Amino acid sequence: MSAASGRWVAGSPAAADETTPGGMRIAYLVNQYPSISVTFVRREIAALEARGVEVVRFAIRDTGGDYPDVRDREEYARTWAILGRGRTRRAAAATLATGLRHPARFVRALRTAVSVWRNSRRALLVHLAYVAEACVLLRWVTSARVEHVHVHFGTNGAIVAMLARELGAPPFSVTVHGSDEFERPREVALSLQAERAAFVVAVSEHARSQILRWAPPAAWSKVHVVRCGLDESFTLSEAPPPPRGRRVTCVGRLGAEKGHRILIEAAQILERGGIGFELACLGDGPERKALEELIAAGDLGERVRLTGWVDGESVRRAIASSRAVVLPSFSESLPVVLMEALALGRPVIATRTGGVAELVEPGINGWLVDAGNAEQLATALGEALSASEEHLSDLGRTGRRIVLERHDGARQAEALLALFRAHIGEGSRAARGERRAESFEVGTRKEPKRVPRDVANGCDTVGTVSLFRRIVVRGRLMP
Repeated sequence: MSAASGRWVAGSPAAADETTPGGMRIAYLVNQYPSISVTFVRREIAALEARGVEVVRFAIRDTGGDYPDVRDREEYARTWAILGRGRTRRAAAATLATGLRHPARFVRALRTAVSVWRNSRRALLVHLAYVAEACVLLRWVTSARVEHVHVHFGTNGAIVAMLARELGAPPFSVTVHGSDEFERPREVALSLQAERAAFVVAVSEHARSQILRWAPPAAWSKVHVVRCGLDESFTLSEAPPPPRGRRVTCVGRLGAEKGHRILIEAAQILERGGIGFELACLGDGPERKALEELIAAGDLGERVRLTGWVDGESVRRAIASSRAVVLPSFSESLPVVLMEALALGRPVIATRTGGVAELVEPGINGWLVDAGNAEQLATALGEALSASEEHLSDLGRTGRRIVLERHDGARQAEALLALFRAHIGEGSRAARGERRAESFEVGTRKEPKRVPRDVANGCDTVGTVSLFRRIVVRGRLMP
C-alpha cells in the first residue's frame, strides 16, 4: 500500500480494501524520510514492494520535499510525517485519546520514557514528547492495519516505535547503522531497544559486534546482519574503464564527522608537492562555509570544488569520471558510497573506522588510512593519482566482484523479508482482517506542504514539548 493508493481516515492512513498477494503490511519509520543521505531505505522499500509486501511510510519530521532526485520527491508525496507545521493539535488529540482509552498502557509508556531520559542529556519534556509522537504513530498504524513496524537507525525513531509498542502498536524491529548509536548507546537506550524489539538488523559485522556489546545476552540471538543493497543501476551495467583525468571525488554530507577538513589539508600537501589533481566534493551541510574559507586560504579554488547536493545520476557520473573515491571520515558504519564506487569499478581511499575494513582491502581494492592523518591521506591520494590505468582497473575489478557478492540488493531484500515472515505469523495475518480501524470520518490525504528545513527540524519539536507541558503536566496524566 502507498499513500497514493490507500485510503486515509481523518488525517490517518487506512488499510486498502484488498492486500497484495504477499499479504504482509509493514510500516517503515525513519527520523527524516526521504532524505538524500538515506536513499538505501528507498531502495529497500522498493525491493520489498517488488516482492509483494505493502509498505506504509512514516517519518518523525517533515523534510520539506525539496530534492534534486525525482524519486525522492515521489517518496515524499507518499510519506506521512508526525512533526511538521500545524501538526501539534493532531498530536494533542492523539495523546489525549490514547491516555483516556488506555490509561494503563499510557502510564507504562510514560515510565519507559522517563527511564530512557535518566541516561540522556536531553530534557525530560523532550522524552515525554516522544510519547506524544508514539500516540500519533499508534493511531496511524492501527488505522492502516499494519502488522509490523520497522525503523531505520536506532535513535529517536526507534524510541518512538518502542513507546508505541507499549501503547499497543504492533511489534517493531530496527536496523542499526552506527556510528551515532554506538557513540551514545545509553542515551538512545540501545540495550532496551534490543531487548524489546522483535529483531535487530546490523548493516555490518562491526555494527553487530557493537550491538552485542550493549545488548543483554538474552537478546543476542535476535541480532542479524543484513547489508545495505545496491541499486540495480550500479550492478547490472558494466563498469566503465578508468578515466585518464586526475579527478578524485568525495561524496557525503559536509559535517564535522566526515573529515573534510583533513581532506582539504591533504589537498594542500598535494599542491605544495606539485602534484596535479582535481577534487570534487558532492554534498552539503553545516561545514560548508568553513570549508570554503579553508579552500580560499589555501589557494585551492582551482583544485577543489564543492558542488552541493546533486541527484543520484549525477553522483554516478561523478564517480565514473574519477580515478578513485575518497572518504576521510572520523566515524562511519559502512558507507553506501563506497559500495557504489566499487560497483562502478573505482578503487576507494577510506579511513580505518567502523565497518569500512569489511569492504576495503589495502592493495586489493583501495587504500586505508588512519582517521585524522592528513599525511597518510595525501600519500594515498598521490598513489591513486599516479597509478597506471592497468593498476586502477585491477583494483576496480576486484572491488566490483567483492561488493556484488556482499551487497546484492535482491539477496539482501530476501534476507530481510525472511526475518519479517518469521516474526509475522499466520495468526497475526488473519487477525489483521478482523481488526477494525479507528472510527474516524473518512477523508482524503492532502498533498504535504513544503516547509522550511528549520521549521521541520525544530519548531514542531518545541511545539510538542509545549503540548506536554500543558497536557501531561497540568492535566496530571503522569503517574
